[in-house]
Amino acid sequence: MKITALKAIAGAALAVGMLANGAAAQEMQFFRIGTGGTAGTYYPIGGLIANAISSPPGSRACEDGGSCGVPGLIATAVASNGSVGNVNSINGGTLEAGFSQSDVAYWAQTGTGLWEGQPAVDKLRLIANLYPESIHLVARADAGIASVADLAGKRVSLDEPGSGTLVDAKIILEAFGLTEADITPEYLKPDQASDRMRDGAMDAFFFVGGYPAGAIAELSSQHDVVIVPITGPEIDALRAEYTFFATDTFPAGTYQGQDAEVPTISVGAQMVTSADLSEELVYGITQSLFNETTQKLFANGHAKGKFITLENAVQGAGIPFHPGAEKFYREAGAIE
Repeated sequence: MKITALKAIAGAALAVGMLANGAAAQEMQFFRIGTGGTAGTYYPIGGLIANAISSPPGSRACEDGGSCGVPGLIATAVASNGSVGNVNSINGGTLEAGFSQSDVAYWAQTGTGLWEGQPAVDKLRLIANLYPESIHLVARADAGIASVADLAGKRVSLDEPGSGTLVDAKIILEAFGLTEADITPEYLKPDQASDRMRDGAMDAFFFVGGYPAGAIAELSSQHDVVIVPITGPEIDALRAEYTFFATDTFPAGTYQGQDAEVPTISVGAQMVTSADLSEELVYGITQSLFNETTQKLFANGHAKGKFITLENAVQGAGIPFHPGAEKFYREAGAIE
């Protein structure tokens, strides 16, 4: 065998040995974050968070302009059916974390509301409250829908089974004296509902998520739609019963053709996990979310990213914080 070939083999062996030693020094760990459908807000926000908390082996240090995530962590944003599906997957161990509406997280952890009659997901824990999720009711401009009450007799998508949107849509219908029997219900993701609306086969659909939502923005740029107000004494009574709902407003110009503010209600978007995850890991993840570099990334990366702040993270918790997150917030002075 030629000397050059021997040198090449030795060099390759040395490189493999160095990689093995590096891997041992910084153990690689995968972290799956359940989000929602690709047309909603959870998915792009999940991608931002996954990038922020990741720091694969061999990455440059944060102070050197590299990743400010958890050393050795490789996080990925996984498209999913939304809040309910994410909570169930966390409980089943197929996701390490996920996004959930604050109402869904509360019901799951306490075994009430949506979870009544089912085993409570008592190990569900909060990492951070992220941003308000606005409840959208989108209707064709020519469908004659000016309020929730006008949905009677209409073709309405309530979002797919397993989503938090479906739960809230039913609650809102009930507040106005309506049930699924009073409408022609369908159970589609917002992008599918938008396609049906373009074809004239859908009158309205619900969606819960941060604005502007991609599927709705695209639809409003191509077709005449209205964002229907969710307001009135019926909503006042609903909020008295369900305290996790907050008043909210779509600013004028949020969607094309929307020339004035539109009142609605919202729930909090939260990043949740299991109590089974280590305190050290969740502490590192929480710390990564709120360093200066990451905060700039969030603010510039999405319209809702500017809401992911240390102050907002501890608002409207509803369920217990994970000990790792709680430790960070206490050290940062965000909670006492």
